[in-house]
Amino acid sequence: MRLSSVGAFFLSAAMASAAAGQVGSPSDLPTEIPTKPISFDLSAIDKTVDPCNDFYKFACGNWLKNNPIPDTKVRWGAFDELAQRNVYLLYQDLQAAATAPKTPLQKKYGDYFAACMDTKLADTLGAKPIAPNLEAIAALKDKDDLATFDVAMLHRFGHAMVFGVAVTQDQKDSTKQILATGQGVLSLPDRDYYLNDDDRSKKIREQYVAHVEKMFTLLGDSPEKAAAEAADVLRIETALAKAQMSRVEMRDPDKRYHILAVAELQALSPNYDWKKLLAGEGVASVATVDVTSPQYVSGMSAVLKAENLNALKSYFRWRELHGAAAQLSEPFVKENFDFFAAILNGQKQQTPRWQRCTRATDAALGEAVGQDWVKQNFPPDAKANMEKLVAALERSLDEDLKTLPWMGPETRAEAKAKLDAIRQKIGYPESWRDYSTLLVRRDDVIGNAERTAAFDHKRNMAKLGKAPDEKEWSMTPPTVNAYYNPSQNDINFPAGILQPPFFDNKLDPAVNFGAIGAVIGHEMTHGFDDQGAKFDGKGNRRDWFTKDDLANFNERTSCIADEYSGFEAAPGQKLNGRLTLGENTADNGGIRIAYQALLATLADKGGIDAAPKVDGYTAQQRFFIGFGQVWCENQREAAARVQAKTDPHSTAEWRVRGTVQNFDQFGKAFGCKVGQPMMPEKSCRVW
Repeated sequence: MRLSSVGAFFLSAAMASAAAGQVGSPSDLPTEIPTKPISFDLSAIDKTVDPCNDFYKFACGNWLKNNPIPDTKVRWGAFDELAQRNVYLLYQDLQAAATAPKTPLQKKYGDYFAACMDTKLADTLGAKPIAPNLEAIAALKDKDDLATFDVAMLHRFGHAMVFGVAVTQDQKDSTKQILATGQGVLSLPDRDYYLNDDDRSKKIREQYVAHVEKMFTLLGDSPEKAAAEAADVLRIETALAKAQMSRVEMRDPDKRYHILAVAELQALSPNYDWKKLLAGEGVASVATVDVTSPQYVSGMSAVLKAENLNALKSYFRWRELHGAAAQLSEPFVKENFDFFAAILNGQKQQTPRWQRCTRATDAALGEAVGQDWVKQNFPPDAKANMEKLVAALERSLDEDLKTLPWMGPETRAEAKAKLDAIRQKIGYPESWRDYSTLLVRRDDVIGNAERTAAFDHKRNMAKLGKAPDEKEWSMTPPTVNAYYNPSQNDINFPAGILQPPFFDNKLDPAVNFGAIGAVIGHEMTHGFDDQGAKFDGKGNRRDWFTKDDLANFNERTSCIADEYSGFEAAPGQKLNGRLTLGENTADNGGIRIAYQALLATLADKGGIDAAPKVDGYTAQQRFFIGFGQVWCENQREAAARVQAKTDPHSTAEWRVRGTVQNFDQFGKAFGCKVGQPMMPEKSCRVW
């Protein structure tokens, strides 16, 4: 989990043989570029459904019937359609770079992609690529050496087994970057999978243990040894799950900020030598560390004391094997898929290799591959038009702040100052990341991933003590997403999402404001949701609400939380309204200010009521249909259950229904009557 909270909106045809293997045409590759998703799709609408009863099925009903989930997906919707197109376009760039690179940078990311695509070499090597890591684990002689071991793993392979440190922005002084240690990851999606005692959770744990055993036997361990190791893994991960803060707790910036002296950190975890770790990382002089989860640090220390070295080695071996499984030989890839994709999420077939390798290359070298991608897919006029839309939404939120009935003048002035300070980043970085020191080999897919992780870790550690780079991005250019960063008070829109159905210069303003306008408004509202509102315009954690206004704010956010906790993501599986509170608040605020921005845009053209109908729909109705159709999505039940437990975003249906039923302008647009599902007598509103 990241150390800082970021509010996100949502997750060449020429072929030739490569030196280290065939980078050829996968059999499942589309024969042509996938078409762009439609921004306003009349055929998607199910006119047999009353929009006042279920607007989601009205806007998306026919789309849902006619777009079954591909076997290689766990969900399929407008996001996925656009992401699929972006991935294919990026694949073309990567394939061309792997075949005939024109620049040193293309050679680098082309080799990364080619190594990933070389299944013949992967199958020949089996588990040999992780042998050095496993040998390092086997060489451990004493638990007192764990800190030294972690340093070696971080520097060589980019990841630690017990504790690691990273540099993050100080949430109480945004001009500084400080050292922090975070909460470790688990193999299962969430701590609840280890701790819940219902039949489904028990069954998943049984299947998980069986999976771990199979993976160890593939590694060459005897069935008896594999079973013992799997038991060690489950026992240790369960203890760590008990020590973890919940996802809801981790959303609170106050609960994940604990500045401790190194001596205090050492006292909290006496079974681990923090001085050795800090010295090995070259930061021995650091006096304090931000410990995001003290209870986890203490819990891990207790595990180190309770478990013998062999059991810990089983856990470390599993961490290594699990992390590399998707890039090893086919038996490992298949077994990894069978449990984590098929059993946990209901996916029927493995995602095609070319897609997996395209995404892996983008994740590792995003600002390398992104440079060429944006040249072809994000023209300057798109960026200029997006800037105009952002400006319109800022003016709309400014007007909203002036008229909020629950906010007093003192808090209103603070909110205005924060809004005025919001920065925007659109499309791609102003300056690109330098990858010149990163070694990429065409015949070393695991090594490439490890060296990239080590490169990123070194780059991160170099930030310690320096001022934050306000121009740095946390997403790659082709990404279909957007985010708000509270510590930098900025909104960020990668080029990947600035395409249809979210953004289309050729459409009328009503649809654009309903789609990309709501995205922009969503990210702006994150600055004022239950997390963002705890930071001021400079990105510092500071209480800027008056006592009365804070009480009003908490009452209104509780309304949202309680409302969404009543929505069902899957049979018997409700959403967690506290986990999804920030995203739900942003959805509800975003659509309001997008609508107000549309009204302002059409004001000099006679107003929204004077806007002509298109295909029989008023501008008001087109706005909401444009918003709703962004979320047309089919999802497997198993995946919906995982999302409800782990994702701060509500499922697609409730992002639409929950939002419009809280906005009276929707009911007016479609002539709803108070008391109908989409126009309830009581509704929730924060911003």
